[in-house]
Amino acid sequence: MESSEKTDVVLLACGSFNPITNMHLRLFELAKDYMNGTGKYRVIKGIISPVGDAYKKKGLISAHHRVIMAELATKNSEWVEVDTWESLQQDSPGLERPGRKRKWTEQSQEFNQKKFPEPKTKDGPKIKLLCGADILESFGVPNLWKSEDITKIVGDYGLICVTRAGNDAQKFIYESDVLWKHQNNIHLVNEWITNDISSTKIRRALRRGQSIRYLVPDLVREYIEKHNLYNSETEERNVGVILAPLQRNTANANS
Repeated sequence: MESSEKTDVVLLACGSFNPITNMHLRLFELAKDYMNGTGKYRVIKGIISPVGDAYKKKGLISAHHRVIMAELATKNSEWVEVDTWESLQQDSPGLERPGRKRKWTEQSQEFNQKKFPEPKTKDGPKIKLLCGADILESFGVPNLWKSEDITKIVGDYGLICVTRAGNDAQKFIYESDVLWKHQNNIHLVNEWITNDISSTKIRRALRRGQSIRYLVPDLVREYIEKHNLYNSETEERNVGVILAPLQRNTANANS
């Protein structure tokens, strides 16, 4: 297929990036290789969009620091950059007692807070949301997502989901009528060279005074150490707080 016939794609990843890790950066590379390898797409840009402080996730440090770390991590990248719009939003979701579905509630809030532009025409670049298989799983949690929101995200934009061999990503699609309907707009990318680095594990290592070298970019590690960003006190921030989508959608469903 000629280059001019390929569809330009922009990869967008929303999240806490608390802190950004080498794993986050690898997701972009894996997705780019896959999409370019289809012969149908040409990835032209990757965007990292850290959530704002109003997100209120447990252990979430200032968006100011998280944005700077993301910018340091992508400093030498020729195609991945940081967008600060979401990190600057001040709207604060309702504060409720914690619940068992905190993890999925946090994930839905990442997308709910993002004001996406309308999808481009067929001749312009397409925005695709870059995520892990846990996002697909979260779509199946009752009352967490509105059906129309899932349709908007998956149907109008599309997902590029980085998944590991042997997981249940395909099963999540099969068990969801909405995902099944738009399955052609969901790209599952196998992560054959597994990477188990997570921001949670990075913060745990820092609390225990352990090295995080080679787990995050060197500039990020130096910034964390210079500002002493993660410790036992920061991990207790927002304890007892849960974000609004699950409670709001449950209330609407019962009304």
